Amino acid sequence: MRLLIVGTLKGQLTTATKIAMDNGASVTHAEAAEQAMNVLRGGKGADLLLVDVGLDIRDLVMRLEAEHIHVPIVACGISNDARAAVAAIHAGAKEYIPLPPDPELIAAVLAAVANDARDLIYRDEAMGRVIKLAQQIAGSDASVMITGESGTGKEVLARYVHSRSARAKRPFISINCAAIPEHLLESELFGHEKGAFTGAVARRIGKFEEATGGTLLLDEISEMDVRLQSKLLRAIQERVIDRVGGTKPVPVDIRIIATSNRNLSEAVREGTFREDLLFRLNVVNLKIPPLRDRPADILELAQHFARKYAEANGMPVRPISTDARRILTANRWQGNVRELENTIHRSVLIAQGDEIGAEAILTPDGDRLDLARTAPAVAHATLAAEQVTRALVGRTVADVERDLILETLKHCLGNRTHAANILGISIRTLRNKLNEYADGGIPITPAGNGAPDYQRMANAG
Repeated sequence: MRLLIVGTLKGQLTTATKIAMDNGASVTHAEAAEQAMNVLRGGKGADLLLVDVGLDIRDLVMRLEAEHIHVPIVACGISNDARAAVAAIHAGAKEYIPLPPDPELIAAVLAAVANDARDLIYRDEAMGRVIKLAQQIAGSDASVMITGESGTGKEVLARYVHSRSARAKRPFISINCAAIPEHLLESELFGHEKGAFTGAVARRIGKFEEATGGTLLLDEISEMDVRLQSKLLRAIQERVIDRVGGTKPVPVDIRIIATSNRNLSEAVREGTFREDLLFRLNVVNLKIPPLRDRPADILELAQHFARKYAEANGMPVRPISTDARRILTANRWQGNVRELENTIHRSVLIAQGDEIGAEAILTPDGDRLDLARTAPAVAHATLAAEQVTRALVGRTVADVERDLILETLKHCLGNRTHAANILGISIRTLRNKLNEYADGGIPITPAGNGAPDYQRMANAG
C-alpha cells in the first residue's frame, strides 16, 4: 500500500503517517498539489492520496484527470465541520477523515483502498490444486497467466503469488487493460515524455517503471489491442521499454502476471492475440475453476463474508441457517465469488433474528435467490424435490453428479445439447464427463443411432 500525504496541517499528518506506516503502508509527502503531481509523474506512484481539506481538492482532481492518473483521494481536516467534509466529497474526494486521526479509522481506510483484505479462502480440492501450483512457482520469476471466469478471484491469486515471491517487499502494480482507452494504454504502461502528445505537460513514468523490482499485473490482457501487443512482447523479451515520445530505451526489472477471462488460444486463431506473446506470458497457467465447480468453497467463502461484513457494519456475527446454506450451495453463481460476496453482504444487512435465514438470501432486486430464476411450476417442483435430497446424504458428490448427468441424458433420449442445457454446463464439459464414465465401463445412453456415444467418439477419433 503506497500512501501520498499532501499538505502539512500543523503536524497532525505526522501522526497519520505513523499510523499508516504501522499498518504496512509506505508513505511519501508533498506540501502542495504541484509537488504531489511531480511525485506521481516520477514513478513512485500511490494507491491513495490523503489530502489536506484546506487545499484546492477540485484543482487536484482536475490535474489528475487531465494527465489520466487514476488514484483515489481521501480528504482530512482538523475540524468536524460537516460543510468542509461535504465540499471535499463534492470536489472529488472519496471520504473525509477528521484529525487528529483515529488509528482504527485510518487502518480501515487503508485496508479498503488497498483491497488487500480479500483473503484467499478455499477448501475445495479443485482450488487446492491451483493453490499448490501457485505456491510451487511463486518463488521464480516466470511469467504467469491466470485464467478463469469473471469474479473467480484472479487478482486475489495474483497478489497471493506476489506475496510469496522474492519480490514481495517491492511494488505490486496492477493495470486493467480493458478499462483504459486504447490510445491511452500505451502511455499508462510505458510512460511518456513531455510534449509527446496533447496533454503531456510533463514526463510521466508508466506502470512498467513503477513496478521495477516488483510485479506487474496485466489484468484482462485479452482486451489489449494487437498493435500494442508487439511493444509489450519486446518489453517482456528484452526487459526494456520505450516511453511515448522518448529517444532511448529504459531498462526494467519486473515479473509479469497476466489474467484473462477469455480463451486466448481461440483469440490467437481469430487473430486478435499474438501467439508469440501468449507463449511468453503462459509459462505457467493457473486456471481458476468457476465457483460452481468447487462446491466446498461456497459455504467456506459465505461464512468468511458473513464475518467480514458483520464486523465492517458493526453488527453481530450470525451463523448461516441450514435453509440458507442449502440455497447457497444449489445456486449456479454465474458471477462466481464476486456474486456470492455481494449476496452475503446484502444478507448480513437485511437478516433478522439470530441467524442469516433463507429469507435474507436475495437477488439485488429483492427476490428469493432460489426462486428468482425459475417459473412458478418449476419452483414448486424444486420445493417438492427437497424430500428427494434427503436420500443423497452419505453419498459422494461425484456419485451424485454422475447419476444426475446419466439420468438427465436418458430423459433427453441421448440428446447431448438438450441435456447440457438442462444441467447448465457446456456441451464440452458434458462430453468430457461421458468419456470419463465410458472409460470406467459405465453404459451411456445412445445419441440417436443406437451406438453408445463413447463408441462413436472413439471411431471418430
